[in-house]
Amino acid sequence: MALLEGKTAVVTGGAQGIGFAIAERFIAEGARVVLGDLDPEATEAAVQKLGGADVARAVTCDVTSAADVEALVNAAVTEFGALDVMINNAGITRDATMRKMTEDQFDQVIAVHLKGTWNGTRLAAGIMREAGGGAIINISSISGKVGLMGQTNYSAAKAGIVGMTKAAAKEVAHLGVRINAIQPGLIRSAMTEAMPQRIWDAKLAEVPMGRAGEPGEIASVAVFLASDLSSYMTGTVLEVTGGRYM
Repeated sequence: MALLEGKTAVVTGGAQGIGFAIAERFIAEGARVVLGDLDPEATEAAVQKLGGADVARAVTCDVTSAADVEALVNAAVTEFGALDVMINNAGITRDATMRKMTEDQFDQVIAVHLKGTWNGTRLAAGIMREAGGGAIINISSISGKVGLMGQTNYSAAKAGIVGMTKAAAKEVAHLGVRINAIQPGLIRSAMTEAMPQRIWDAKLAEVPMGRAGEPGEIASVAVFLASDLSSYMTGTVLEVTGGRYM
């Protein structure tokens, strides 16, 4: 039997990259997915790639807006009858050294990653606690563990997601809601492949396994955390980094 048979999942930032890979793998494991993303055309195109309205739906969502996120999680219930899994994945980067980073660049990253994840965690948990259970998976980053130069905003937000995950997990564990986090390392995506070659090479040199990860390798860990295979796990942080920063 498929690991997520009959489950309904919401994936923020689901139109591309890691979010799309998670949605694709979830559907392969028997789930139906609701994609939340800022770009309505890209989100609808992603739904068609995933197999259409029978297995996926598109909702335009700005995760910094509680009203948008509430509409997103409610769509899972109205369209597919339940909300079993919440993936808080939406994110942006506004990299710059502290000397050059603007206050707006800092605020944008904190709002999308940290407040966005809080909105998704809080609103999904509210539905799941009434239903008697569910799984929430927050996408952090190895940058939240070690801090990366030029990412005081991003590293702060991703570290904050870890603390939030643990605090929220303690609040709802007795209600059957599990909340865990994934910290990806260097993952091959449109964003990382746009890096200057010298920066890519420097980051790759830090990976003991000698290669970048693929979005599908994050998706596999998300399936584990969403399924009953991880039924006794909550408040944990799984690093998927090829051994980088052990």
